[in-house]
Amino acid sequence: MQRPKDRAAKEDSMPRPVNSVFQMKGINHLALVCKDMKRTVDFYSGVLGMPLIKTIDLPANKGQHFFFDVGNGDSIAFFWFPEGPEAAPGVAAPAALPGQGNFASAHGSMNHIAINVDPENFDAYYEKLKARGVNVTMVMNHDNSPTQVSPTVTDDVYVRSVYFFDPDGIMLEFAAWTRELDERDVGTAPATAIKKPEPALA
Repeated sequence: MQRPKDRAAKEDSMPRPVNSVFQMKGINHLALVCKDMKRTVDFYSGVLGMPLIKTIDLPANKGQHFFFDVGNGDSIAFFWFPEGPEAAPGVAAPAALPGQGNFASAHGSMNHIAINVDPENFDAYYEKLKARGVNVTMVMNHDNSPTQVSPTVTDDVYVRSVYFFDPDGIMLEFAAWTRELDERDVGTAPATAIKKPEPALA
């Protein structure tokens, strides 16, 4: 399995795809919505250890906006709206975790957030999540086989994943890249929208 230092050396010698339209520097932040900001701070800072780096009370008592440092200069942010609608699992977010049921969500929704971790820390972090009372899935070693999951880490595995919910039902993932992506990883034709049949006239 290729280690991060090996990958970094390989990246230095390989040309990377370049955005010729805009010079982008990654994700600044993702903005989500929670039901209880205190509970959200307790989970993201208390359980996952993310530093709370910015807190905002919105004007006219419209709510709050808090930012957590997720590493690498990136942030996960949360709004709290006093009159916000209730969560809608299975519509705005998955109703189940991968391997435990249907994890589809509606068009235009955010399905989950994958947090990048180093592969050498992955197994220890998996155990640490469980020790901290987080209900996690089995470890999924994603590969290009028909099942797309391997019971062990092989040369075909490209990322290792574990999934879990936050207190508001937002699906999170700890993900560890295990190899460089290459031509074998871009061979699927994009699907087009499936037109649903019109209801029969009475």
